[in-house]
Amino acid sequence: MRSVGNAAPMLNDICQKRNAVVVLDILCNGDQGPVLVLAHGSGAPADSVPMERLATALATAGFRVRRFEFPFMAQRRTTGRRRPPDRPQVLLRNWREAIDEIAHREADADRLWLGGRSLGGRMASMLLTPDQCPEQVAGALVFGYPFHPPRRPEQWRTDHFAELARPLWIAQGERDPFGKRGELEERMPFAGLVRLEWVTDGDHELMPTRRSGLDPDRILAIAAEQARAFVGATETGNE
Repeated sequence: MRSVGNAAPMLNDICQKRNAVVVLDILCNGDQGPVLVLAHGSGAPADSVPMERLATALATAGFRVRRFEFPFMAQRRTTGRRRPPDRPQVLLRNWREAIDEIAHREADADRLWLGGRSLGGRMASMLLTPDQCPEQVAGALVFGYPFHPPRRPEQWRTDHFAELARPLWIAQGERDPFGKRGELEERMPFAGLVRLEWVTDGDHELMPTRRSGLDPDRILAIAAEQARAFVGATETGNE
């Protein structure tokens, strides 16, 4: 178990639950504010540099961030071999197990927010539909939504948006190959409880180009602050 920058007391390892490995570690950032359960994408683990940067920014903005790792990624650490993500049904089950465990550990939190990068965020958004949504979940925050595979804009991944039972907030880089600003604006506004904020000159990791002259840490901090403002407005009924 690890506790990292802006850290809270560490949670216990979640090792076995219903005969399936759920996570190897829970990484903790922040000890105040709403609890945000944060999942990684398909390519990099929970403790990757992009996830560390994101979790730190979110904790600084006022979240209690709790990162978990999908079993498919944990197995990469054991075998040393890259493997694809599990099927959505399996990933959603992993999400629910992590939610249950973290809700138990963070017993003072009435509600949990879900969050994630790319794949992890997409799965979080799928948990917001009426037939999937756990009672204690307040909504989801996604940092780089994979609207479609790169160079395959015909494979759109938003059918479930119209069915959302909880609010979905997305920070999307203007240059993101999984959904660029021009492509998305042709389809906006989206059906359902969806709010989108553009990240200036951002890519899929919300990073601006060097030639833009923008400070990547400040760009990420702004996205985190916007996410925290959205949560605050939602919880007070002003969103």
